[in-house]
Amino acid sequence: MIDVYLLSGFLGSGKTSLLVSLVEQVKESGRQPAVLMNEFGELNIDSQIVEDAGEVPLKELLNGCICCTGAESTEAQLQGLLADYPEIDVLFIETTGAAHPVEALDAVYSPLFAEKLDVKGIVTVVDAKRWVDRDKLSPRIQALFLEQVRHAHFMVLNKTDLLTDHQLAFVTMQVTQFNSYAPLVQTVNAKVDFGYIEKMVNVAAPKQPISTGSGLPLASKVLSFDAPVNQEHFEDWVRTVPDSVYRMKGYIQLEGSRYSHLFQYAYGMVNWIPEYMQIPSKLVIIGEQLTDIEYLPKN
Repeated sequence: MIDVYLLSGFLGSGKTSLLVSLVEQVKESGRQPAVLMNEFGELNIDSQIVEDAGEVPLKELLNGCICCTGAESTEAQLQGLLADYPEIDVLFIETTGAAHPVEALDAVYSPLFAEKLDVKGIVTVVDAKRWVDRDKLSPRIQALFLEQVRHAHFMVLNKTDLLTDHQLAFVTMQVTQFNSYAPLVQTVNAKVDFGYIEKMVNVAAPKQPISTGSGLPLASKVLSFDAPVNQEHFEDWVRTVPDSVYRMKGYIQLEGSRYSHLFQYAYGMVNWIPEYMQIPSKLVIIGEQLTDIEYLPKN
């Protein structure tokens, strides 16, 4: 049977960084990993990052949900993945940061795969910095954030380098009290040993009542750029976006650069990674109340 791990966590928490690391570790152990990804929006930014990490069987669901109404699409993609790559040993399913983890897990529990998939549990990446200021999230989004933690079988407390020692101790205590049965490891850049996850993951069913994550007011918006962007001006604009923007990611051509840059934004923090190819400049924005958000190039 194929071991299955569902990766959960809020937008920008570090799930894709964890996924890339785990895929590499599984490959180094001599096993064959595979990935099913769910993107919130029409662009497959995260799956391109995974593909860059090496040849790994990958399927994706774009502009949809791996849970509830998207269950049929999930089954179809899983069927295709298992049929095309019978040598798979470990399957990682990365949900969008807007997905409720239990709903996503339910979509995987299909009679079609009962004899093929051994679902080990939910690995949730908890953004330590966002936990400190979680009260700033709108009530429904905060509820989703907490549900993702509540239903974890293993927790990765990420971005611990952004907290003071006192804050980290306090957050660790709060998170473990909120979910007392899931093992927790503190990380920077979501670096954790997969062997430890395999050993410690709690395969018991979630012990808390399940609140639905469907109908959340999250939306996505895509901005396209027809010309290279001035990095300083762009970052000035980023600092003006409202708190209702939780995540931005895309490929952007910067002035003076031959190739595109991967741009990522989460919780007020910006990250640029140079690419070595030309990719159309598009930016995915995820959050609430996005209608009026536009980028105006520098004159």
